[in-house]
Amino acid sequence: MTRHQSPPSAAAHWNRVLAPYKTPNTRRALFQVLDTAIPFVGLWVLMLASLKVSYALTLVLAVPTAGLLVRLFIIQHDCGHGSFFRSPRANHALGFVLGVVTFTPYRYWRRTHAIHHATSGNLDRRELGDVRTLTVGEYREAGPWRRLSYRLYRHPVVLLVLGPAWQFLIKHRLPFDAPRAWKAEWASVLWTNLALAAIVVTLAATIGFGPFLLVWAPIFVLSGAAGVWLFYIQHQFEDTYWERQKNWDFHLAGIQGSSFYDLPAIAHWFTGNIGYHHVHHLSSKIPNYNLRRCMTEVPDLQHVTRLTFRESLSCLHLTLWDEAGGRLIGFRDLRNAATREALEAGRSPGE
Repeated sequence: MTRHQSPPSAAAHWNRVLAPYKTPNTRRALFQVLDTAIPFVGLWVLMLASLKVSYALTLVLAVPTAGLLVRLFIIQHDCGHGSFFRSPRANHALGFVLGVVTFTPYRYWRRTHAIHHATSGNLDRRELGDVRTLTVGEYREAGPWRRLSYRLYRHPVVLLVLGPAWQFLIKHRLPFDAPRAWKAEWASVLWTNLALAAIVVTLAATIGFGPFLLVWAPIFVLSGAAGVWLFYIQHQFEDTYWERQKNWDFHLAGIQGSSFYDLPAIAHWFTGNIGYHHVHHLSSKIPNYNLRRCMTEVPDLQHVTRLTFRESLSCLHLTLWDEAGGRLIGFRDLRNAATREALEAGRSPGE
């Protein structure tokens, strides 16, 4: 990766360079809604019908259906940034509807995600909407129980299976991390919960709760794991960006602390181009349907951390930020470093 330097005029430079890509296109936006929502509903119905044929077929159909749900979430995500439609009212209306489909209260998520964008890579402001990351020093100073809880939290099974279930089924129903002063956000939670309850009751009464669960569960598991993985890999790689407040820079956090996830074209389609994440973090006002063109046409955006799917798998073991080395390391790296330090000091490892 090329480490960029952020000049004093960085904000003006990026605003000028990225401005042509920020304008929403209503026709493209509507087409995205149709080419995602219609197949999603159609596949959902087909999965329901397949229960009478073979559950193995149902599970096969769950894969593209889950991919479409991820794409719907990205559309909701753009609505939250005010970048999908020109009209704020249209963005909020569609965002709320999709928030029900994705089990994600629109205004609550919108606000926490805005905090993520405003603080990404800032070691002194690790707040809402981030993957919890400790520094090497913090981990070494932590007690046994805090270390254990952190190791469990960063385990792939917890991150990709248990984590999505906790996030979307429980935390989004009662987000107690939201201040009581967030009236609109709490109202969004309430209305989303009521809409979900009405939908589940209606489907249970018409098709039966069992068939509903058999169709919905694999879609939820697959889309939840995929969504969390995408969010994780976009910031959790070896040469990502973390700085203390005094040295933190928004534009460096965007271009150095966000990866370009170089996926096959079909994967970019299902994930709403969110793999062009460095572009998105430099300007969240760029609609997902303009991200690829923006990177292709702006040379400065092409010298960033590029990860293929195979390369990204090795990032799962990266768990701690090494402030001295300026990189993410794993628990094994920490043990090896401790062993070297002990040997150099003439002690036995573990003393």
